[in-house]
Formats: sequence, C-alpha cells, structure tokens
Amino acid sequence: MPSFLRSLRVPHRRLILALLLALLLPACHPDAGAAQAQADAAVPVDPIDQAQLRKALAALQPQRPGTTDLYVVGFAGDASEDVFRNETQYLRQLFAQRFDAAGRIVTLINHADNLGTHAYAPQASYDNLADTLQRIGKLMDKREDALLLFLTSHGTEQHELYVQFGPGEDADYDTITPKELRGLLDDAGIRNRVIVLSACYSGGFVPALKSPDTLIITAARRDRPSFGCGNTASATYFGRAWLIDALARTTDFVESYRLATAEITAREQAEGEAPSYPQLYVGARIAPLLQRWRAQLRPVAAPAYPYPEPEVEMETESETTATPDTAAGGKAGQ
Repeated sequence: MPSFLRSLRVPHRRLILALLLALLLPACHPDAGAAQAQADAAVPVDPIDQAQLRKALAALQPQRPGTTDLYVVGFAGDASEDVFRNETQYLRQLFAQRFDAAGRIVTLINHADNLGTHAYAPQASYDNLADTLQRIGKLMDKREDALLLFLTSHGTEQHELYVQFGPGEDADYDTITPKELRGLLDDAGIRNRVIVLSACYSGGFVPALKSPDTLIITAARRDRPSFGCGNTASATYFGRAWLIDALARTTDFVESYRLATAEITAREQAEGEAPSYPQLYVGARIAPLLQRWRAQLRPVAAPAYPYPEPEVEMETESETTATPDTAAGGKAGQ
C-alpha cells in the first residue's frame, strides 16, 4: 500500500485505494470497464465479517453515570498462530468476570477458526479497529471512563504491528504503525487509555502513544524481541506472565507490570534467552482515574485459562520456519 495512504487518519483504507484506482486507471487504460473491475476487486468486503462487527458493536452497553467504566478491546493480529487468539479470547473472559467489563468488551480475532460461516467475532483489521474505537468513543463518558486496548501479534523491527487475515502463506496481510494507532484513538475522542502491546519491539510504540492520560505496557523494549509465539505453547511469555498470572493476583496495572516483568525475566534467564525488557509508561493524569476504577471492583477470582498446552512434536532444523518479523535467535519471537 502506498505510504501516503498510511498517513491518512481515516478508516477504510482499502476503499480509498479502490477509489484512487477507479480515478487513475481509466486515464492510462482504454478499457474503463476493466479499470472499474480492478477497483472493485481491491475492496474485499466480507459480509459475514461486517455482520459480526455490527453484532459486536450493537451489544456494547453505554456508560453508567457516576461510575468509571472500563471498555475493553482485544486485537489478535495473526491468523496463523493459536496463541494470539487464545489470549484475546481469555481477555474477554477475564475482564468480564474479574474486572466488571461485561457488556463493554469487543474482541477482534484473526484465526483459521474464525473464517466464513463459522466466524464468531469480527476480524482484527485496521478498519474494524477504527469502527470499534469510534463506537466506544460515542458510548463512553470521556472524562470518567477508560479504554483498555490489548494488541497481540508479531511486531517488526520497524515498529509495525503485523496483521495477517488467514492461516496460509498467501493470506492477505497489513501492518499498523504507532502513528496510525495514535490517530485512531485520537479520532475516536478516547482520552483515558490503557494500551498493552504484546509483540516484538513493541516498546517502539511508546513515543507515539504516550500522553498524560495514557498508561502503556509493552512486552519488549523497542530494540528487543519477545518470546513464545508459534503453535508450541498456549500463550506467549508475556501473555502468560501478564494476562494469566499477574492479573489473577492484582487489579493494579502498574503492579501487574512489575509481577509480569519479574516472571518473564526469571523465565528468560532459566531458558537462556536474551532479555526482552518489558516497558511501562504512566501518564500523570491516568493513575488517579484508574485508582477510582479499582475502588469500585468487587473481589472476584480470575477464571481458569481454558487452553491446554499443545502436544509438540520435535522438529528438525530443516522443518523450522521463520516468523514474519524474523526475530533474532532463540525461540520464536513475537
């Protein structure tokens, strides 16, 4: 996709590309009908996915006056691996049961089991994320409510979140940059934000996303991979440490970062991995709001993680495949 399209802070980038093709191709091709056909082909609108999105957004409940509500969005970016789907599905269970967010959660999931007539959630795409944030921005009280946005996928050394829509090597893919993500949040008018990025090199998103009303947790420093993606485990290192273990022990996101970082550091040392150095940023105004939100919560235990560890067959070196971000060395990185 041309770089100038990525700079546009609007949803439906494929539609914009199609419109440009419709305008430009007739000028250099004698068959205007063929040009229009190419433009139409560039807009892969999936009616099943659109129906899932409408259903998910219609189910969102409005804010409760006088209550600090937490809206939650989970984004499982890569359809080729189970861990991202697993963590995003569990995010819904966890925040509905333990964090009083039932009715205010949307999960966007790319996975082989979420395609076609068997789809159970909207796909994790730029457009669907934009529409979801826009809807939440209209429902929430922007002064007293907050958004938790959890994105889990591969990350690149160029600080892009990798998005793959199908399980095969020929599947369509996209990337989301820090600037684009910041634009989506700003355009939706969402002020109070908790952003959690579980991906390699995800610390590179912090400069673009930070604000006085934002808390950011990332699985790795801007120059480091994180570990545990692939289909050899039921969760990534960070997903296990933060989402499953730390949030079962605390409702404080800052404390959850500390607990998760300690667990990840110990695991990396035990397994001989280079440190990923998870990152934390806390804006000056977000901490008091989150304290008010926590004070409302009732003590509820976290649900059990429903995904067992997969049975893994030993691979030969020639059978091992690289991940999209080609993380350096060690186990497959995010």
